[in-house]
Amino acid sequence: MPPHDHFTHYDIFMLSNIRVVLVQTFHPGNIGSTARAMKTMGLSDLVLVNPRAFPDAEATRLAAGASDVIESARVVTTLEDAVSDCVRVVGASARLRSLPLPHYDEPDTMATALVEDSHHDKVAIVFGRERYGLTNDEIACCSHQVSIPTNPDYGILNLAQAVQVLAWEVRRAWRCQSRGNSSRPTEERSPTREQMIHFQQHLSRVMHMSGFITQPHARTEAQLQALFARAEPSRKELSLLRGLLASLEGQIDQQP
Repeated sequence: MPPHDHFTHYDIFMLSNIRVVLVQTFHPGNIGSTARAMKTMGLSDLVLVNPRAFPDAEATRLAAGASDVIESARVVTTLEDAVSDCVRVVGASARLRSLPLPHYDEPDTMATALVEDSHHDKVAIVFGRERYGLTNDEIACCSHQVSIPTNPDYGILNLAQAVQVLAWEVRRAWRCQSRGNSSRPTEERSPTREQMIHFQQHLSRVMHMSGFITQPHARTEAQLQALFARAEPSRKELSLLRGLLASLEGQIDQQP
């Protein structure tokens, strides 16, 4: 960091709210290289979903001076466990999926949104397996998608390279944003993924109870999930929607 850059403890706190999640990493060396890529950009929160081998000497070796990131990394069994407390979860994908989730056309736009949310809440960027990335079910756990615009004739990035590119975008956005605590009431903040998932489950239950959906229809539910992801309701707005659903649910229960 240049000597003329002065950041407060609050600024550093924002970076600590930005999480990198690796899903089922096969080569432990990629975990170490990811830790090094993160530390060069000031990121420290690494969560691993079912890695093939961890802890591992190769991960520690390739982390070089970022062994603290490796040592503090958390291992969880599901992606839901990794991101349930996050308000914005961006799945890094080399290609657009059939799921109609909002997609950031440019990584810098994604980074700006993540940094804005990190003033108050946890956010995450999720990376998939080395060979085939994230599954559709895992993308569905995210609120947004992002792709790195590479050479269309040769767009292959290894895992640590992809982490480095997006981590650099995050750091650039963090440096460009104004310093200091921009206060925002809790009810105006974005809901966590856990809160959104509970809402989606509630919505699904009411749609089936009401007869709006009479048989399994994953595409309809995915489209509604995408609609609310694009709308980005606040916690207060989500609470209003849950209240509406609860009222409808009660009316349905009272029907003969």
